Amino acid sequence: MPLLQLLVKVLHREVRVLVPEQPEHPLQFFLRRPPRRSSAHTQVDQPVIALRLKAFRPTAFTKALDIAESLGHTEYQLRALRGLYSYHNASGRYRAALPFAQKFYALTAAGSAAKDRLFGERMMGVARHFLGDQSTARRHLELVLTQFAAGDRGSDGMRSQTDSHVIRFHTDLRVSARMYLARVLWLQGLPDQAVRTAKMSIEEARATGHALSLCSALALAACPIALWIGDLPMAANYARELLDHSRRHFLPLWNAYGSLFHRIVAIRSGDLDGGVPVPHVALSELAGPNVTFRFLTGLIELAEALTHAGRIADGLAVVEAGMEQSEVGWLTPELLRLKGEVLLLQRTSAGAETAENLFRQALDGARRQEMLSWELRAATSFARLLRHQGRPADAIACLQPVYNRFTEGLGTADLIAAKQILDQASDPGNIR
Repeated sequence: MPLLQLLVKVLHREVRVLVPEQPEHPLQFFLRRPPRRSSAHTQVDQPVIALRLKAFRPTAFTKALDIAESLGHTEYQLRALRGLYSYHNASGRYRAALPFAQKFYALTAAGSAAKDRLFGERMMGVARHFLGDQSTARRHLELVLTQFAAGDRGSDGMRSQTDSHVIRFHTDLRVSARMYLARVLWLQGLPDQAVRTAKMSIEEARATGHALSLCSALALAACPIALWIGDLPMAANYARELLDHSRRHFLPLWNAYGSLFHRIVAIRSGDLDGGVPVPHVALSELAGPNVTFRFLTGLIELAEALTHAGRIADGLAVVEAGMEQSEVGWLTPELLRLKGEVLLLQRTSAGAETAENLFRQALDGARRQEMLSWELRAATSFARLLRHQGRPADAIACLQPVYNRFTEGLGTADLIAAKQILDQASDPGNIR
């Protein structure tokens, strides 16, 4: 029996439930042969597949991998490994996903095509990013971009494979690597470089004409980074482009991301201006079993916006949903900090004590993972609490060393807020 027929037979035997609105089974999607041609109008929305994988057990992928390994068939090993990696990442099990990324990486390094090796580098970078190892993530992602550029300069070989690798991996590898690199740079405390890198990923995605690549760059880099630096007009523009592009190309999941970021901007604007109605947010949609790291990116911004708008219970519910849906990793320090901020708003002595412990945990976690931007946020929250408790010297000792490590982005929202806390704590007449 041919290998493909054998694998499909295993999949059909192991997986019985079909998604009604998806004619092709998600597992078949990863194992089928890629089509000869693709267009921006007829692409399969790959992140929808990644989300729907949460409804299935990885048994079929595991058996497919066993069969491919027993036959020594590299191509189908790679496809099964991608499926297992995506399944665990979509479930928020970052540590379970890492070995499959490592195996894919090792397999491609042994002699696969150049585009497969680059995808292996990209998988390793993204896996390390999720786990909170931003330094290693950055090395992998920068290597993808360096090798891609070298291929462009050396010959037309790499460029001639652009269309095929987009079909094979459902996104432009250069765009994908750059958008994750933008996230890593922001976490490392390089906001200006992060903004430029995210903008470059958008420009490259537009140039490709590939709808999924552009939507990915907008949703996973441009929109969140604009919110992280506190630039609401920039975030609004990117959210609008994401909404328009996803509608034009019939990509419902990316449209949902655009709607989420649009809501966040509206809530933040309503809080700042005092007259804009706060739109309703269905928390049940956000806290359900289909939440992945992609939604967690928007969840932290949503939680903060709801809290600032006075919707404390909603903000706390969103934060706790994020904690339940993900392992310890890149987002953990910020989730801990946000929970502490929400508890402080409840204005109870027990809440203040718990918040202090959460801020300390957030600081420790951010330092261990070398995520300077999360460390600054945690130090700012902790210093603000210390100042309100009449401990300005402790507040300065907590925040000043973190603030001093920044070499750029002094005009971003977080650094402006930190500077204000430091100035207030240094003023003897402004203790509270």
